Amino acid sequence: MSTSTATGSAQLDATATPPRLRVTGDWTLAHYASLERAIAALRAPLDPGIAIDLAGLGALDTAGASLLAGLLGADRLGSLAQADPSLPAAQRALLQTVGTAMGAYSEAPGKQRHNALADLLARIGAAMANVWHQQIRLLGFIGLTLDTFVRTAWRPGRWRVTSLVAHMEQTGLDAVPIVVLLTFMVGAVVAFLGSTVLADFGATIYTVDLVAYSFLREFGVLLTAILLAGRTASAFTAQIGSMKANEEIDAIRALGLDPMELLVLPRVLAMLATLPMLTFLAMMAGLVGGGLVCALTLDISPLMFINLVKSDIGVRHFLVGIAKAPVFAFLIAVIGCLEGFKVTGSAESVGEHTTSSVVQSIFVVILLDALAALFYMEMGW
Repeated sequence: MSTSTATGSAQLDATATPPRLRVTGDWTLAHYASLERAIAALRAPLDPGIAIDLAGLGALDTAGASLLAGLLGADRLGSLAQADPSLPAAQRALLQTVGTAMGAYSEAPGKQRHNALADLLARIGAAMANVWHQQIRLLGFIGLTLDTFVRTAWRPGRWRVTSLVAHMEQTGLDAVPIVVLLTFMVGAVVAFLGSTVLADFGATIYTVDLVAYSFLREFGVLLTAILLAGRTASAFTAQIGSMKANEEIDAIRALGLDPMELLVLPRVLAMLATLPMLTFLAMMAGLVGGGLVCALTLDISPLMFINLVKSDIGVRHFLVGIAKAPVFAFLIAVIGCLEGFKVTGSAESVGEHTTSSVVQSIFVVILLDALAALFYMEMGW
């Protein structure tokens, strides 16, 4: 092995037949700059017909081997290192390793220029495809929930009564204060605005009809459903999502139990039972709020308020509003549970799907309420 400490060089002997490239000196990181200039002068990589003489090669490290790979070509460097007996075993192994690595290396393609309009359309298309897949999964989950309900309805021994009562307390009883308070204040605001606008026409008495119509048909069920979409759907997603992240649902399946029967069905039934009751309380609270404003600002006594509601507002308006509650309750519960099952094994995923469940639930509730309003209007109800 050569012990030369001279700076490495690569000299091309064009007079020899065939032309020969003599590689001499130390090819190390310390001489990298001068070696790089020498290689640039030779216009690497060289023609394959040029013979290579590595007999004068001194010290060698990875930096020098990579320069030789650029000069000779990665494949050719590995072949020469394997065939040249004059090289020490360590240098042959280093040259072969670097040649293999350089041969397998490929530069990442340059960043392509994108069209802003094309990118926007692509993102819109991806979002629409995602929404479509979500709706397909939601329909499938609804079918699975109904199938589980039918299978367990005729088997009282498999009913989860304790879980059902606990969820009814969580979704119904605990939500009473916020639902009543919110609808009471909204009823007062609606009455105040109605009296202000109708005063210009001398028809402030119709503020009673405005409050009654709005809360019996729309506001009572809509505000309650939106509140539970934010309060209960998120809770269902977080509960089931945490169990999914902690592999508790896998443990339930390993025990031979059905997660749909154990986790989903009690929550859905609890929502079906409690949302209509909360809707009724919301309607009454809204009417009380509107009646209070009418009594304070319009001199309409509570008794007169009640008589006007009885004479002007039919029971069908109450039925129209309360009929939406079970539909909203079912969809809110199903969406919350489905998003919980979508959670992967991270806390970030729990947060993302909790947010998604709230957004989807509120969107579905408002969409269905708008469609129901159009349907009732066309039917004359």
